[in-house]
Amino acid sequence: MRTTSIASGDSGSSENTGSDAAGTAGEEKRLAREAASQLDQLDQESQRSTLSTAPGEDRLNVPSMSAVGWARWIWRQLTSMRVALILLFLLSLAAIPGSVIPQTDVDSVKVEEFRKKHDVLSPVYEKLQLFDVYTSVWFSAIYILLFISLAGCIVPRTWQFVGQLRGRPPRAPRRLDRMPAYTTWHTGTAPDDVLSRASKLLGKRRFRVQRDGDAVASEKGFLREAGNLVFHIALIVLLLAFAAGQLWKSEGGKLIIQGDGFSNTLTQYDDFKSGSLFDADDLDSFGFTLDRFHATYEESGPEKGTARDFRADVSFWKGADGKEKQSSIEVNHPLEAGDTKVYLNGNGYAPVVSVKDGEGRTAYRGPVPFLPQDGNLTSSGVVKVTDYRNAKGFKDQLGFQGFFVPTFGGSGSGSMFSQSPSLKYPVLFLTAYHGPLGFESVYQLDTEPMKQFKEKDGKPLAKKILPGESMKLPDGKASLKFEGVRKWAQFQIVHQVGNGWALGGALAAIGGLAGSLFIQRRRVWVRAVEGPDGRTVVEMAGLGRSESARLPEELGDLALALQTDAPPTHAEAAQHTDAAQHTDAEEEREEDADAGQDPAPAASGPASRSASGTTPGKTTEAGPQDGAEASPRGERQ
Repeated sequence: MRTTSIASGDSGSSENTGSDAAGTAGEEKRLAREAASQLDQLDQESQRSTLSTAPGEDRLNVPSMSAVGWARWIWRQLTSMRVALILLFLLSLAAIPGSVIPQTDVDSVKVEEFRKKHDVLSPVYEKLQLFDVYTSVWFSAIYILLFISLAGCIVPRTWQFVGQLRGRPPRAPRRLDRMPAYTTWHTGTAPDDVLSRASKLLGKRRFRVQRDGDAVASEKGFLREAGNLVFHIALIVLLLAFAAGQLWKSEGGKLIIQGDGFSNTLTQYDDFKSGSLFDADDLDSFGFTLDRFHATYEESGPEKGTARDFRADVSFWKGADGKEKQSSIEVNHPLEAGDTKVYLNGNGYAPVVSVKDGEGRTAYRGPVPFLPQDGNLTSSGVVKVTDYRNAKGFKDQLGFQGFFVPTFGGSGSGSMFSQSPSLKYPVLFLTAYHGPLGFESVYQLDTEPMKQFKEKDGKPLAKKILPGESMKLPDGKASLKFEGVRKWAQFQIVHQVGNGWALGGALAAIGGLAGSLFIQRRRVWVRAVEGPDGRTVVEMAGLGRSESARLPEELGDLALALQTDAPPTHAEAAQHTDAAQHTDAEEEREEDADAGQDPAPAASGPASRSASGTTPGKTTEAGPQDGAEASPRGERQ
């Protein structure tokens, strides 16, 4: 029983010991897991602190901006000078494609030629609106943003400037000797008299003057900010003038044969385009007649054939009942009528031909402009005859196509090209067609629906014609006669408003920029108080609101002018003279030493002496410390 009891007791003790061991092991595992978890958390926090630049403390809970806050931030950025300069630079860059790539509103023919030659680039340019740069969305966006930015800059600065004009000069600082430019002297004139005379002196120099106690405060140079505002306002005027010129402009071309005229109406133009806000009533009322066209060319030398002078003599009138006047239109010297200018763009020749039909009557007679193809005015053109009857009396239409050369090289030259732009040996080369003419331009002939006249041997009918000769058609009595040559001139009629505003804005911008660069805003203070010795201590100081190298010089001039009414005391002037002589002697000894000569003996007297003020006209670059005064040379003691 005891054994069993002991055994059972040992067994119970053993069981308790085993359970304690198991519990201890479990606790150790739990603690190990918690320690491992804490280490992982510490490791993650360490990594976050390493990767983040934020402080280790709890991060600030900054509330997000509202829509109004974002709008204010965007407005501040847009109206800042930095953004305005960036937009101005972008506008300059955006204008470059408009001067390099042909524009539709300037020359649509060149645009079509560019599209034919560059079939890969043209679709890209079309999507980017590079053929219409100045009316594109992106150019307009830059333009409008720049306008808003400039307006946002000008309005608050204008109110600030108005407040500055209405304000008074700031009071004199307690320590004038700490100003960048400073001078002082003693005088026997009373302080009130000194301040009164200083006020009058500064007023005559166009300073704004305010007397306050024992000092006079003055300020000058407000035109600097005015020039800055004028410059920005002038930029807005330029932008508005440019916009008005694009919206209300009109532009058209007219080819006029010598002896014919032009009236400024829409039906008279060969081609016409206008701005989106243009109205036909905006056209100026005028007209002119091309009396004579003069063209001279270089006849010899390496520049043979080069144009020397173009001039169109015209008779023009303004208004419905205007008196006719004589004038000339030359290259870069247009004819002006109101807001419209007439430019001379080109010239050429118009052969005069007459066509008789199969019944022998004249179906057409007149000059036909031929368009130049090269510098020597080798020209191509067509003659269209719509009212024509053949030998059988049936209605038909004729078309003649060919070349005109003002100076033919001769049959032996083997070339149909002109040898000179001067009218020396005119020849007309033509071939003839009959059939429906279609609705093409007067300078083009669609030969596809037409039939070409044939010679008896079946070859196409083509002939070289000299003035006075005729070209017989195989259709009975029909013929074309080359009667002579007349000149024609091409004019560009441009109506553009806002040119005067643009010129005024440009001049104002230049003037405003010059004022903001060269006018310096500065302040001058004069203080006069009675010193311990009974003499009046006069202090003058200047402060520039911007960098001004002439401020010390200007303050010195003011001091000299004031010292005529408030002269330094006699003892002080003698002290200035001794100090100046001593300084000159020292400079002479230094020059002798540099030249290798024995220096002259020093004059008797102290090696240096201090003065009670500056030499009249000399100013210090910075004021002395408390109790210190300036030397005669303007140096700090």
